[in-house]
Amino acid sequence: MNKKGKIFVWTLFDFANTSFSIIVVTFLYAVYFKKTVASGEAIGDLYWSLATSIAMIITAIISPILGAIADYSAGKKRFLLFFTALCIAATSSLYFVGEGAIFWGIFLFVIANIGFEAGLVFYDAFLPEITEPKNYGRVSGYGFAMGYLGSLATLAIVYPFIVSEKIKETFVVSAIFFLILSIPLFLFLKDSRKNIAREESYIKIGVGRVFNTVKHLKNYKNLATFLLAFFFYIEGVNTVIYFSGNYASTTLGFSETELLIFFITVQTTAIIGSVLLGIVADSIGQKKTIMITLLLWLLTIALAIVIRDKNGFYLVGLLAGSAMGSSQSTSRSLMSKLTPPEKKTEFFGFYSFFGKSSAVLGPLVFGYVSYATNSQRLAIFTIGFFFLIGLLILTKVKEPQTEKVIQSLE
Repeated sequence: MNKKGKIFVWTLFDFANTSFSIIVVTFLYAVYFKKTVASGEAIGDLYWSLATSIAMIITAIISPILGAIADYSAGKKRFLLFFTALCIAATSSLYFVGEGAIFWGIFLFVIANIGFEAGLVFYDAFLPEITEPKNYGRVSGYGFAMGYLGSLATLAIVYPFIVSEKIKETFVVSAIFFLILSIPLFLFLKDSRKNIAREESYIKIGVGRVFNTVKHLKNYKNLATFLLAFFFYIEGVNTVIYFSGNYASTTLGFSETELLIFFITVQTTAIIGSVLLGIVADSIGQKKTIMITLLLWLLTIALAIVIRDKNGFYLVGLLAGSAMGSSQSTSRSLMSKLTPPEKKTEFFGFYSFFGKSSAVLGPLVFGYVSYATNSQRLAIFTIGFFFLIGLLILTKVKEPQTEKVIQSLE
């Protein structure tokens, strides 16, 4: 398969997996959990934040180890297949979660989210294999743009179910969408395999490689600084993703149909932001582009705090979408630029670790403040804090020239 074919197949997986992200994490299941499973009680926000945090803690712990194992055995695709199947099975099972089923509502969501998030470690690590460093920004942007297109396609498919108030059926639709459209990656994208004689288990090898990397982390100070900045600003992004639907529904009184229109707005601007700022990143650099998106996020948070009507909140959605797509895709491309090739999956495991562990604190803080004050609007202030800290740390990161990436890491 030629390079364009590899890139298309890789981005098609992003098209597929965002059906889970938009239906379960951001929109319908998030609202369904608060309204139906938690019976609309304020403590539903705290339960939801606990569910997201548990999933992220587990993913954060296992991601670097799995990445190290995959580097050792060159088995990214096998791990991606396992976690994809796990996500699909648990997502379809959400159909059986009804009112008051707090435990099962949390348990199945945690399993599904672990499958989704852990799979991204191995999906992201394919990026350096399908294109050159000079194109990381735009190719990563293409992936996220395809993902947001997948979200729009999913929303179009589930619209009749929303209108007829068959919300539980949308979870099954999401799982089927993910299943069918993820198949091409596993059929056509090659993953070099190594047959290595080993005297230790893969788990022991993975843990050993992770500890070795941590021990020598002083050799990767610039990368470590970026990961710390990423930890804080992606904290804000994750919290927005997990609570935007609940906020619009609970505080602003959005109906399911109004939420659908809102998320279509968000996904559309996210596509534009991913593509345009991905191209900009290859021109002015990933670091500067991320800083632009963080300033855009701070403006978005400020508007979300002061705007109190539904129409105004659509403006917030426009800005959030453009910032969301570009901040995620450009972070992935900068990570690819900073990472040693021989440790790409292991370091993407650390990238996942920082991203997922950050998604523990942000939602928990938001959920607790919302529960303690009975005001989601006050909880929004906490999100702006994470973006600001991330921006300040990011200024310390040195972005290497594309052609000197490997030398600078030696």
